Amino acid sequence: MPRSDALPALACEGLTVDLGGRAVLRGVSLAVAPGEILGVFGPSGAGKSTLFGALAGEVRIAAGRVRIGGEDVTRAPLWRRARSGLGWLPQGPSVLWDLTVAQNLAVFRAAAGGSADEAARTAVELGLADRLDVVASGLSGGERRRLELARAVCAGPRVLLCDEPFAAIDPHGAASVAARLRRLAHDQGAAVLIADHHVAEALDLCDRAALLLGGEVAITLPPADFRRSDLVRAHYAVLV
Repeated sequence: MPRSDALPALACEGLTVDLGGRAVLRGVSLAVAPGEILGVFGPSGAGKSTLFGALAGEVRIAAGRVRIGGEDVTRAPLWRRARSGLGWLPQGPSVLWDLTVAQNLAVFRAAAGGSADEAARTAVELGLADRLDVVASGLSGGERRRLELARAVCAGPRVLLCDEPFAAIDPHGAASVAARLRRLAHDQGAAVLIADHHVAEALDLCDRAALLLGGEVAITLPPADFRRSDLVRAHYAVLV
């Protein structure tokens, strides 16, 4: 569970991003504790993927600060942030298409660290144990997404950014993804940020949830209060 007395594993302060002359993020401030899962939700165009890209170092920021465990990484590229413990599951495809599942995991472990035992256990947990010899281009969309998540978590990141982790995944696969993310946060002490259009399912994972509207954080609440919020219900008609 999150440690409220700990230094934030990831924090951003006053994060502002301008794209094409338009302010996409407007002074966003968030902090995630070790062992905490924070959901970032909002309608299409709210700035969720831009926020995650800025935290990962793939989107240039106009103003603000990003810190990982107290270290200022505002101007650091993705590879530097990875060395500081950041894991990144982008929204778009990121597998190595010509390599097998096992080779994808091995290549990523070699680059990012992590043990072979943890990679093997993660493959089992995410239902990929019988797909290790399959070339990534032959995987279904859900299997590919689970492989991308397996690569991101098997190195044991201190912070994991998950942009649409449930995309293209069936209910059984979604349960395995949720279980693996819980273990990463609550058992291994990582901070996890999730943005996903499957809001009801993702909320079940979260310790807190933030609503992003027009590039600004409108509210941050525990999941039960988030579900009951009139502001949230104005954008999500069905939240049970």
